[in-house]
Amino acid sequence: MRLLLAATVATLTVAGLAALRPAVLTDEEKSAAATIQEYRLRADIRFLANDLLEGRGPATRGDRLARLYVASRFEAIGLEPGAPDGTWFQDFDLISVDTRCPPVLQIKRGTERVDLDYYGDYIATSGVQSPVARIDDAEIVFVGYGIVAPEYQWDDFKDTDLQGKVLLFLNNDPEDDPKLFEGNRRLYYGRWDYKYEMAARRGAAGAIIIHTTPSAGYAWAVVQNSWTGEQFGLPAGAEPRVQVQAWVTEEAARRLVHLGGQRLEDLVAVARRRDFSPIPLGVTTSVVLENAIERRQSANVIGRLPGADPVASREAVIYTAHHDHLGIKADPEGGPPAIYSGALDNASGVATMLAIAEAFVALPQRPERSILFAAVGAEEQGLLGSKYLARKPPVPAGRLAANINIDGVNIWGRTRDVAVVGLGKSTLDEWVRAIAEAQGRTVRAEAFPDKGSYYRSDHFSLARVGVPGVYLDAGTEVIGKPAGWARQQQEAWEKAHYHRPSDDLTPEWDLSGAIEDARLLFSLGVKVANTPSLPEWRSGDEFEPARKKALAALER
Repeated sequence: MRLLLAATVATLTVAGLAALRPAVLTDEEKSAAATIQEYRLRADIRFLANDLLEGRGPATRGDRLARLYVASRFEAIGLEPGAPDGTWFQDFDLISVDTRCPPVLQIKRGTERVDLDYYGDYIATSGVQSPVARIDDAEIVFVGYGIVAPEYQWDDFKDTDLQGKVLLFLNNDPEDDPKLFEGNRRLYYGRWDYKYEMAARRGAAGAIIIHTTPSAGYAWAVVQNSWTGEQFGLPAGAEPRVQVQAWVTEEAARRLVHLGGQRLEDLVAVARRRDFSPIPLGVTTSVVLENAIERRQSANVIGRLPGADPVASREAVIYTAHHDHLGIKADPEGGPPAIYSGALDNASGVATMLAIAEAFVALPQRPERSILFAAVGAEEQGLLGSKYLARKPPVPAGRLAANINIDGVNIWGRTRDVAVVGLGKSTLDEWVRAIAEAQGRTVRAEAFPDKGSYYRSDHFSLARVGVPGVYLDAGTEVIGKPAGWARQQQEAWEKAHYHRPSDDLTPEWDLSGAIEDARLLFSLGVKVANTPSLPEWRSGDEFEPARKKALAALER
């Protein structure tokens, strides 16, 4: 299918966008954008992050309250139900797996052994949705980064038979050579889910990832908080799965490989080379995980503002923000349970999306394309709600013009810069630059590329089915603050509050920068909705084939 309006208007070029910049925002758009105010964001954040919602854990009472609140707000704003069945809620099933791990994971070599303590040294979850996950006397094999990337002539597995083994992975991807894997910018190859998937494809019994704070982008405490207690997944299909998915600390990994006669530093060094091959460590492990299995349900909440044009309204711009967080978690070390309220992550994103929806309704004339607003569920469990949304979108993926995702906002003040995660991937960048320029700001790439943020939030699910997306990070050039101040604040916040009970709304939050970003994202949606041509991935981008496939599907 060619673009719906391609017969009347050609694709906007970079030069064409440059010509539009002096008048990129109309008076009507500026007036509607001005309705996005701090008090609106604060009120919604305050409710969604309140302890009464108990951390909005998937398929809990707090989750249901959050969904009802968002649907009620959508209705009050003036949207219509947008789920595929004509309601507000796109229900999806979740399989809850609550794993009981042994207090000690034993690694053996003959009569010698190393004991890894649960929680302090290792964390394990079941890779299968069954009452028991088991590994029996399986050899541990070091597989480096566990990456197969033909475009970089890289294959860590070299056709090695790994059936029934336990694979030990380095986190992230090689970053010492800027010509490989985009240097220190983490790609999907560096993600934990990629590594577990690669282990399953090779018939491995288990997979262990070595955690370090630099390679993960977060401290061991985040693993402890995120990978303990109930874990959720979409119902399993026919895809291969490992029995056990685990993490170990760097120190635990050092002891493990030393038992096998190796030095961790030497293994890391050899793993950075193209000619690396898997290294059997000559050590084994056995483990039995006891799982409580339960089928539960959550939902994506979807509202729709119909487009004004009878033809273009078949297409849509979709905003996403996840409504869930981690819920209530027990303290494995014996302390009282704690509520993980998730104020910044991501009550703030949902509040911002609601404010943007109000701005759209404030426009004197609706945009040509329809606008969808999706508060998606179970993001913290592996982007589950957005995965389901991508599988069953309200309109075919080829008719989704763009995804604008909001996951956390700027709480440090107005900035001179706009940080775009994944800058350079699609033609949406040009609109972002034009609108930022109208705000007196400049666009730059994300400040923390090593965190792999592009592959850690819900826009990734939609990108995988071909939908170009925009996802902003907080800028780091805060007006009135010295150079480096914002970076220090962001790093300190992540260390103290990310995926911790202390992620609460506080009076110290300065949402003036979040307001400016929200107005930019509103204006971006308006421009995409009114521009006859669809945004495109840059030629050669990893998601370009998926877009071509989605567009081709419309022709059938």
